Amino acid sequence: MAQPLVKKDDDRDDEAEYSPFLGIEKGAVLQEARIFNDPQLDPRRCSQVITRLLYLLNQGESFTKIEATEVFFAVTKLFQSKDIGLRRMVYLMIKELSPSADEVIIVTSSLMRDMNSKTDMYRANAIRVLCRITDGALLTQIERYLKQAIVDKNPVVASAALVSGIHLLQTNPEIVKRWSNEVQEAVQSRAALVQFHALALLHQIRQNDRLAVSKLVTSLTRGTVRSPLAQCLLIRYASQVIKESSNMQTGDRPFYDYLEGCLRHKAEMVIFEAARAITELSGVTSRELTPAITVLQLFLSSSKPVLRFAAVRTLNKVAMTHPMAVTNCNIDMESLISDQNRSIATLAITTLLKTGNESSIDRLMKQITNFMSDIADEFKIVVVEAIRSLCLKFPLKYRSLMNFLSNILREEGGFEYKKAIVDSIVILIRDIPDAKESGLMHLCEFIEDCEFTYLSTQILHFLGIEGPKTSDPSKYIRYIYNRVILENATVRASAVSTLAKFGAMVDALKPRIFVLLRRCLFDSDDEDFALDDCYLSLHSGVRDRATLYLNTLGGDGTVVETDKDVKDFLFGSLDVPLVNLETSLKNYEPSEEPFDFSSVPREVKSQPIAEKKAPGKKPTGLGAPPPGPTAAIDAYEKLLSSIPEFSSFGKLFKSSAPVELTEAETEYAVNVVKHIFDKHVVFQYNCTNTIPEQMLENVIVIVDTSEAEEFSEVASKPLRSLPYDTPGQTFVAFEKPEGVPAVGKFSNMLRFIVKEVDPSTGEAEDDGVEDEYQLEDLEVVAADYMLKVGVSNFKNAWDSMDPDIERVDEYGLGPRESLAEAVSAVISLLGMQPCEGTESIPSNSRSHTCLLSGVYIGNVKVLVRLSFGIDAQREVAMKLAVTSDDEAVSDAIHEIVASG
Repeated sequence: MAQPLVKKDDDRDDEAEYSPFLGIEKGAVLQEARIFNDPQLDPRRCSQVITRLLYLLNQGESFTKIEATEVFFAVTKLFQSKDIGLRRMVYLMIKELSPSADEVIIVTSSLMRDMNSKTDMYRANAIRVLCRITDGALLTQIERYLKQAIVDKNPVVASAALVSGIHLLQTNPEIVKRWSNEVQEAVQSRAALVQFHALALLHQIRQNDRLAVSKLVTSLTRGTVRSPLAQCLLIRYASQVIKESSNMQTGDRPFYDYLEGCLRHKAEMVIFEAARAITELSGVTSRELTPAITVLQLFLSSSKPVLRFAAVRTLNKVAMTHPMAVTNCNIDMESLISDQNRSIATLAITTLLKTGNESSIDRLMKQITNFMSDIADEFKIVVVEAIRSLCLKFPLKYRSLMNFLSNILREEGGFEYKKAIVDSIVILIRDIPDAKESGLMHLCEFIEDCEFTYLSTQILHFLGIEGPKTSDPSKYIRYIYNRVILENATVRASAVSTLAKFGAMVDALKPRIFVLLRRCLFDSDDEDFALDDCYLSLHSGVRDRATLYLNTLGGDGTVVETDKDVKDFLFGSLDVPLVNLETSLKNYEPSEEPFDFSSVPREVKSQPIAEKKAPGKKPTGLGAPPPGPTAAIDAYEKLLSSIPEFSSFGKLFKSSAPVELTEAETEYAVNVVKHIFDKHVVFQYNCTNTIPEQMLENVIVIVDTSEAEEFSEVASKPLRSLPYDTPGQTFVAFEKPEGVPAVGKFSNMLRFIVKEVDPSTGEAEDDGVEDEYQLEDLEVVAADYMLKVGVSNFKNAWDSMDPDIERVDEYGLGPRESLAEAVSAVISLLGMQPCEGTESIPSNSRSHTCLLSGVYIGNVKVLVRLSFGIDAQREVAMKLAVTSDDEAVSDAIHEIVASG
């Protein structure tokens, strides 16, 4: 039941608006549809039921073949009612159900009777429905009636026939083309809509014959078209003929006089369509543009927002090619900067920036400054790009424009907005030499407080190229070295590279650069090899880079390369594919012979299609094999296979995200990654010692499996030593039944030997004390045996599976706060990938269908369809349908839900 509407005078902050369709369910509505069979029909109630059915169909609810057939036959019985409103609903329902050929016969006689009825509403709708559901054979039988309908005196009937003709032209063009005479007559109709539809159909009939279209436009431009809608169509057809005309000389341009004449039409839509058509003519001259610009200028001061928007958007496009033609409108556009509609204001600003002159720039900048805080980032990006173009147009004004860009760079904004500003400043620095030093300083100030790693690294790279070429390169060093001290590993590595470039280009700075690079040798986070969140994070080595650059520049006392070699190394582009270089380095065996860079192949090796797929892209269907391992899975597999105790476990199926087993800020930080094999499970405990005065040795986790009876411990690998703040791993492996989703709870105790560390020497004492540290419990759940793999077309994937393996059952999920909570809980329980955005649930929804896909252990593809419903007491019911490649897996999914 829908909840009662909140009274308007109630003082409530959380007032909600409820849909009249709130909480409707297909099963309940199909039960209600039985009233169609009542001897005494209630037209109002029947109309309400049809409305609900139409709502379900338009929301994507799928009806089975049996359900659709039952509803269709029930609806056909409503033809006995004489209620006009109900009859219109019946027409809609038949059209939406799209009955099969053998079912169409049932209603054909009723529809043909209505098509010849004396009630015009019946006739128009019957024509629409018949043309939608009939095939070519039946169409020839009713063609005579359709021709008559096209020239009918009632405009509703004529329009219905013409619109049906437009649709039929796609499937039965030969039949529709025979109606040309009737359609030609309908073009002369006094009814506006009939003339509009007739012109559209006539043009589609002749569209492949350029001469016929030209004759049609020529005959109609002489004043026989009265409908504003038809006039707009005719303007478009005339523009098309002009574009296709081979004679493009200005004096002989066909139909230009007609377009100019339409600028004096009484209908605003026709005036605008003509003005837009003139501005879009290829090779249009300023003389031809003038009348169109004049009417658009009048629209700028219109009281109607849609006209102001249309005019300023058109002028904005004209300003790109003919800025001088638009300058007369600048005063009117300046008044639009304060328009309440932000889209209009943004277009006005960007147009003014394209058409403004040097004297108006300062005034514009003041107006824009107040305007920028009121618009969204996507509009701000448009303004920034316009300012960049204006600065390139008037380079002497770079100071005020650069200051404006630097000011907005310091304000709040998203990544794309900040990137647009940075890109603009970079372009101005490259194209306007005088702007280089001030622009670089603005960028240096920005990276002092930049939250985006990508932008910081790009700016540092740009500084390394342009900074050494300035009159005083030393003033940038402070900003660059600050990044080495304050930023994350990626930015620090970029800063080290930038410092090296200054050292290579500016000899006077080289001693100072050497000092800074030597300090970088003590960086605390050189190379953080972290297997985290199924993502292999390998930070660029800050210390490695510093060592490399000191060696290259001669800062470590070694013999250096020539200046040319150093600059080629630091500034030159890599002329070999990175993949080839990586492969060659992996294959290189250390020897007396140094690595030969020239041995790296230059050609790009072709990759299998599966490998070329962009990261994060979902497979196109379950028919394809499961995707190859990601970088994280690949790294885990290499790590585990390198340990002799686990090398015989076979192929790794899945690795979980790390699960924290300790609270934050405790003495020891431990998280665990669950590695799932077909017959084994390996726990990888990632441990960190956070006490500087201690060294841990022989670190192992003692696991209690009393609540995990299906698991038996088969191997473990202790961690030899765990110094302060250096991550290490210890492993415990368990055997489980093959291919079975065994679950259980594991108690964990960290056991180790503690040795005190002398702070002055950093050496650990010889004697240690055995100690233990209680960790949180860990669970292996059913979701650990499921890989998230999406499908692009769920319906096709479902239909391709064997229907005999489908398993369907219903479950009660008990009371829940909301339907969204129930959906989220089931998705988490199964560990599958939501498809087609069905994990999102409309607010206050009472029913929902969620589609899931995945690959079960053993590489079995699985698809799940979940149908949820929640009642007034917040009790949630769920219907679960499962299909897969293996019926045992379909049953297993039901068992997981039943026990979950």
